[in-house]
Amino acid sequence: MTAMDMKLIKMISDHYWLKSDKVVSKISFKGRTFYNKFERVNASLNQAVINSHLKGDITVAHSLVNSRGKVENIVIDYNGRDPERFYHRAQLLLREEGYINFTAYKTKTEGHLHLYIHKGHTTLQEAIQLGKILSMKLAAKQPKQWKMFPNNDMPDEYNILTLPYEVYAKERGASWSKHM
Repeated sequence: MTAMDMKLIKMISDHYWLKSDKVVSKISFKGRTFYNKFERVNASLNQAVINSHLKGDITVAHSLVNSRGKVENIVIDYNGRDPERFYHRAQLLLREEGYINFTAYKTKTEGHLHLYIHKGHTTLQEAIQLGKILSMKLAAKQPKQWKMFPNNDMPDEYNILTLPYEVYAKERGASWSKHM
């Protein structure tokens, strides 16, 4: 994967999360206990760190919410068995809803995808609400095998995603939208 493919995500790069072999912290949130294995590193997420992640030496995650409570991407974390069918359905839904910039990335696990919907500066609450609406509309078409990010069911330390390994498919611009 090239650096340009990573720039499509518009990641928050003033810090990153590094996966540890042991539990870093125990978080109580809304009556549930979370055991966090990712430790926040307050250093710049640079190309050397990304390259180490892509080689498999370390596992790195990035935050979805910046320090001002703004979100650049709404992400669908697909964990099902049929990524081709899922992407096709999601692509049609996103086009119908007016989203013209989105990219699907492959994760470490075969068949799993992260579908980044590039929304731009959006408040956290608006992003959560849009994610719920998109998830509900997509669930009407196929069995729900995904999680939406960001969400308010988990603490902020869990509104992170591991860096993707490879581009699955991307859609930029609206060459087709003028015909609608």
